[in-house]
Amino acid sequence: MESKNIHFRHILLFYFHKGKKAAEAHKEICEVYGVDCLTERTCQNWFKKFRSGDFSLNDDQRSGRPSEVDDDKIKAIIESNRHITVREIAKQLNVSHTTIENHIKRLGLVKKLDIWVPYELKEIHLTQRISICDTHFKRNAIDPFLKRIITGDEKWIVYNNVNRKRSWSKHDEPAQTISKAELHQKKIMLSIWWDYKGVVYFELLPNNRTINSDVYCQQLMKLEEAIKDKRPELANRKGIVFHHDNTRPHTSLATRTKLLELGWEVMSHPPYSPDLALSDYHLFRRLQNFLNGKNFNNNDDLKSHLDQFFGDKDRKFYERGIMKLPERWQKVIEQNGRYLTD
Repeated sequence: MESKNIHFRHILLFYFHKGKKAAEAHKEICEVYGVDCLTERTCQNWFKKFRSGDFSLNDDQRSGRPSEVDDDKIKAIIESNRHITVREIAKQLNVSHTTIENHIKRLGLVKKLDIWVPYELKEIHLTQRISICDTHFKRNAIDPFLKRIITGDEKWIVYNNVNRKRSWSKHDEPAQTISKAELHQKKIMLSIWWDYKGVVYFELLPNNRTINSDVYCQQLMKLEEAIKDKRPELANRKGIVFHHDNTRPHTSLATRTKLLELGWEVMSHPPYSPDLALSDYHLFRRLQNFLNGKNFNNNDDLKSHLDQFFGDKDRKFYERGIMKLPERWQKVIEQNGRYLTD
């Protein structure tokens, strides 16, 4: 690396004596050696040095600021603190921040915005996630049960789904404005249950009403009728494997009693695990993309759009969501219980 730098400096000195400008020298060198061989700023600095009468081609020595640093040291510092800044690393190693920036670029490291996770998982939660995922994964390998799963969840649907867009403007013009949705705007709760074939049953609660144990038990009875009508093979022969998360209405004594009466097998779901809830990681993502930018005048208008969304999705869409489960279970095990951040 050092010999290559000296070579370029000899060429720069040659161009300087020929009366060329730094920009001209930079252009001609890059045409031969490639655009990334050196920067125009480097050429300008050396020409400035030559104009001062200093024709030495060696770097100026700086007291207490070594120019070389070991890549392994930088990697070790970053691995011990992923949030450390370039200047903090430079100060720690007593080198310039430019030196650290060059090393980090060569190491292929970039700084990415941290990803929000739903909850700071404790050791017990990590263990529960691994244990439950391992149990489901091994069971499915011996006794495939994914096509017996009926999964359910809830989602708030707002009437005014503001969607920010990018718009063209000149450099000196302000960005286009759009009104932000009201903090306490009108919304309605969607409750839905589906399997690998499609939606089995969904309903919208009265405006601004939420779920409690009584409401949920009534919904389960309606779901039972829908299953008998749309999935008689599950109701009569194979048996239902029921999946929902651990919110309070889902785990109350009244709900557990109702599920025992229905005779459904309830899948274990680890606490604080929306990344393993089928609706959260599959259905609701697509649904929100569909809703963005749409405004609804009333419940009938909203329900009509939901009917359209669910009806437009073919069987393969729902099947993909269910069939992803083993892959996600395995990833949780491989990641020692940590959240999936896809």
